[in-house]
Amino acid sequence: MAEHIYPSAIANEVVGVRDRSIVVTGGTTGIGRTTALHLAAHGARIVICGRHQKELDEAMRDIRAAGGADVHGTLADMAVIDDVRRLFDVAENAIGGIDVLVANAALGAEGIMEMEYDEWEHVVRTNLIGVMACVQEGAKRMEPRASGHIIVIGSMSAETRNGGSSVYVATKSGVQGFCTAARKELNGKGIKMTLIEPGAVGTDMQDASPEEQRRKQEQQEMLKAEEIAACVHYCLAQPERCDVVEVQIRPHLQKI
Repeated sequence: MAEHIYPSAIANEVVGVRDRSIVVTGGTTGIGRTTALHLAAHGARIVICGRHQKELDEAMRDIRAAGGADVHGTLADMAVIDDVRRLFDVAENAIGGIDVLVANAALGAEGIMEMEYDEWEHVVRTNLIGVMACVQEGAKRMEPRASGHIIVIGSMSAETRNGGSSVYVATKSGVQGFCTAARKELNGKGIKMTLIEPGAVGTDMQDASPEEQRRKQEQQEMLKAEEIAACVHYCLAQPERCDVVEVQIRPHLQKI
């Protein structure tokens, strides 16, 4: 007879984020900033990175104001391998290792005919090669402990593949394929891997004005960054035996 596991027993196995050491790339704006704020407010030790000092300072201030007692930040460009490696060295020294990586940093992009080579090359280096480099650096540090969780923020663009955004689609489709294969490589090392693919989210990456974004959110055509942060938290809260492999989050009325 199968063993019955009741909700109260499951609840007792929920894993919190308190005191876990978490790196969030692209943590100065949008989904990354909101995720770092959310996890810090629940007691996580956080290291964030971004490319601009003003945004980094503002994010650090807001995360601390939300209750983040152990938060650190550094300037880093995920398209530059030396910056990626330095970020993980900073994290090891500042928060005592890395339990969780949220690989979120990404740039928006247009169609191939609307961008020059150096422009779309930088996007590919940030959105795809940067994610791969971060996963490698994070996994190197998790492997000796045979534990850790890597969450990659992808995009529904990997599925919808809309015209006018072929460069962005290429990177997010690459991220999707990479995560599917990399999970199979890392699971045997005790490292979990989750891909989260949101639809439209109200962030500074959107062309729409803040007012237009709020209107779309009210009309259920756009998500809020807080909803992606809550999904990240949910994935991290699962028992060791339970992997949330891939999550697609779409606004209820977004036509995708």
